[in-house]
Amino acid sequence: MNTLVGAPTAQQLEDAREVVKRYLLPTPSVAISIRGREVYAKLDNLQVTGAFKVRGALAALDAVRREDPSIGVITSSAGNHGLGIAHASFLLGVKATVVVPANASAVKVAKIGHYDVELIQFGSSYDEAQAHARELSEQRGLRFVSPFNNPNVVAGQATAFDEFLDVFPDVEHVVVSVGGGGWISGALVSRAANNREDITITGVQAENSAAMAAFARGEDPEAVVHLATIADGLAGGVDPGSITNEIILSSGIKIVTVSESSIRQAVRESVENNGLVMEGSSAASYALIGEELAHEHSKIGMLVSGRNIAFELLREILNEG
Repeated sequence: MNTLVGAPTAQQLEDAREVVKRYLLPTPSVAISIRGREVYAKLDNLQVTGAFKVRGALAALDAVRREDPSIGVITSSAGNHGLGIAHASFLLGVKATVVVPANASAVKVAKIGHYDVELIQFGSSYDEAQAHARELSEQRGLRFVSPFNNPNVVAGQATAFDEFLDVFPDVEHVVVSVGGGGWISGALVSRAANNREDITITGVQAENSAAMAAFARGEDPEAVVHLATIADGLAGGVDPGSITNEIILSSGIKIVTVSESSIRQAVRESVENNGLVMEGSSAASYALIGEELAHEHSKIGMLVSGRNIAFELLREILNEG
């Protein structure tokens, strides 16, 4: 179970904006085409690490460093958050250990291995990797940095929505992919901080691993059966006590699901029609817009979470067309 923590404070949001601005260039916000309609897209697949997670990692490690420069951190990750922690560790000089499942995406594991961090592969799921990381944090006296249950992480993710609104203040409906909820919680926190409750936010998960969607409907997430999905960054259960749970529930947003075939088609269409590589977690949002929102009479946007898809899988999907 997670330790109960609060949502980001105004000061944490400001600290996150400052450290992200200091170390990361704003990613492009552009118009793309999804099945014939214009969609605003925040391209965090163009982050230096290939995914948005570096924002929250920077904000969290900066907060740890300011509190105690001597302490090391440990995290668990399906891949992208661990990569973000590794890059933030390099930038800020904070010693880091990253625990990922043994079956984590090979491309993400390889990228983490380029950094001077301790990389541990353990278990067959994110939940098992997280349990091991928490155990090690107690044994070694390291600060555990959750990919989502951390106010500074959520504050860091909120900076993407801030940047998006700077370019597209007229957006009316934004689709955001959901795993543990840090990405969409950041969007919701930013929406509130910018007094833009007029913007509709919709979450999307892979139907093969949709615990948060069940949770948002008031169902038992423990009853969800998890199957393999190419949207590996969205897979896994709902952590009891996570701040993202409360942020999502209190917002009243909908979280809907898309099929594996829809996600694969979206990966292919993104490359063919827009020249953009999206991993499955990003393509879930593309798929939802293409299938259900393409004819909606509003200005639609999406937050593109990452590009870290194995080349062999990408080639396989492109050959399906």
